[in-house]
Amino acid sequence: MARMNAAPEARHWAAINEASFVAGMRLLFWVCRVFGRWPFRLLLVPVLFWYVLAQPRARRVSNDYLRRVGARTGLLGVLRHFGAFAEAILDKMLLWGGLFDWSRVRVLGAEPLLQRIREGKGALLVCSHLGNLDLSRALSLEVPGLRITVLVHTRHAQAFNTMLARLDPRSQLNLMQVTDINPATAMQLSERIGRGEFVVIAGDRVPVSHSPRVALAPFLGEPAAFPVGPYVMASVLGCPLYAMFATRQGSGYEIHFERLRESVSLPRRGREAALAELAGDYAARLEYHARRAPLEWFNFYDFWHHPEPEPAHAAH
Repeated sequence: MARMNAAPEARHWAAINEASFVAGMRLLFWVCRVFGRWPFRLLLVPVLFWYVLAQPRARRVSNDYLRRVGARTGLLGVLRHFGAFAEAILDKMLLWGGLFDWSRVRVLGAEPLLQRIREGKGALLVCSHLGNLDLSRALSLEVPGLRITVLVHTRHAQAFNTMLARLDPRSQLNLMQVTDINPATAMQLSERIGRGEFVVIAGDRVPVSHSPRVALAPFLGEPAAFPVGPYVMASVLGCPLYAMFATRQGSGYEIHFERLRESVSLPRRGREAALAELAGDYAARLEYHARRAPLEWFNFYDFWHHPEPEPAHAAH
């Protein structure tokens, strides 16, 4: 397991203000509510052109990702990529505005989780920035007994979260703001899982800290840095570990739940190898779903940039 130093030219994802992209979404949301989705898409075109032309870094990393995943690249490809991002944002607003059509959602692989709900037991769910995480959060409002806590770092998107809160205050109820998992946080999460709740943590963004602990795993043809926090947490909490993906398929969505481990054990000897194996298994599933929905990947930063680990902290 490595601890990474942040290089001056490598911008951390948390420094990217995603809310700047959604500055005009309130108007577009109104257009969609009054006139429908196609007028929304027509008005979205100039917004997309402005954003893509004004954000060369985002344009560059989008094009790089599209090349790796085998999707269409160039200006048209990047526009389609950001268009999918805007569609996902609109769906979040429709969802928390009470206007989302749940008949377009298929839930796959949920039976093991439903069984745990019946038994009053919780689990740890590893999510990603592929697709629409809010669908699984809102699903907790639709499924009796399903209680979800999502660990987030949203200070870079306060404007957007405030807008969602105005649509429905419940959009903020199951969020826990964290920058690092300390013993007090771990105790809170252990209590929640013990009460039969499900804790959701991102598996595809490195933690917001000076030297985050990561493992390198193959992803779309090149090693990328994945956080080890979810696997350490599953080991400490002594609970099953599931992966969760919610991606657009055609005109609807699919929410997939997949069991990664029934339990996670991290021995003193071979700890780094065990963490690398867990990160690799998750990265393989993430790649599978990314190839099924290539435009649904919304990590608009250099995901494959991983600085050299600090020599003094090469292993932990």
